[in-house]
Amino acid sequence: HVITGGVHGIFILGTTGEGPNLSFKLQTEMIRESSRILNERVPLLVGISHTSLIDSIRLAHIAYEMGADAVVSAPPYYFKPKQSELVEFYRILVPQLKLPLYLYNMPAMTKVSFAPSTVKEIAENEKVIGFKDSSADGTYFQSVLYEMRERNDFSFFVGPEQMTAEMILMGADGGVNGGANLFPRLYVDLFNAASNGKIHEVRKLHKEVMQVATTIYKVDGSGTGFLTGLKCSLSVLGICNDFLAPPLKSFDAEKRKKIAEAIENIQSSHLQKFKE
Repeated sequence: HVITGGVHGIFILGTTGEGPNLSFKLQTEMIRESSRILNERVPLLVGISHTSLIDSIRLAHIAYEMGADAVVSAPPYYFKPKQSELVEFYRILVPQLKLPLYLYNMPAMTKVSFAPSTVKEIAENEKVIGFKDSSADGTYFQSVLYEMRERNDFSFFVGPEQMTAEMILMGADGGVNGGANLFPRLYVDLFNAASNGKIHEVRKLHKEVMQVATTIYKVDGSGTGFLTGLKCSLSVLGICNDFLAPPLKSFDAEKRKKIAEAIENIQSSHLQKFKE
């Protein structure tokens, strides 16, 4: 579904993929099956975020053995590390990786954010090739871009789709957006328009992205409502089921009806083509 939609890569075991809630065995199976299904059609990036440094390394080795192209690491969570401890974590981790690494800033989940200077220090190792930011803080993201301005080979991606077009116009290389699981063509078209500076088209497509973000992500007001809404939407469209790893639960019949109505409204607003 997403490859047909034109995406340039697949990222598994991240936030929308519920990576931290899956057992090590299931994470391994996800890597194996994703690699088999993709069959090198697009790059495969694998999340290795873990509270245990050793398990991050183990998962990264499995990703390498199964043909992944890169790994992605958010800071260790539960105990909130200092910036110097983040540097130390990656000083130990990176040399033991056989794949290039993207840093993943997700402070809402990890309770800590990479300082721009910390990103620069960690990225002194050339195996660290990029940065994904899901902070939803445009000022912070621009600070990281500026800090890393001399690394032309370093890539920058934004998580929140509401900011994707703006950040690409300001120098980011792309987005890793949850909504692209649902309407991949929409997000690919938005990326292409922003990359080519087609502002009129960007404004049009951005409004359609906002329609997705302000409806299906908002049916439930909890901190995981975006995830439950997205998976329910995928189920309504017959793309996959809406099962979530415990303790998260799928929407009840009432909320599922609201999702179905939201999707119908989105499709009636000329988004039908992005489902195809």
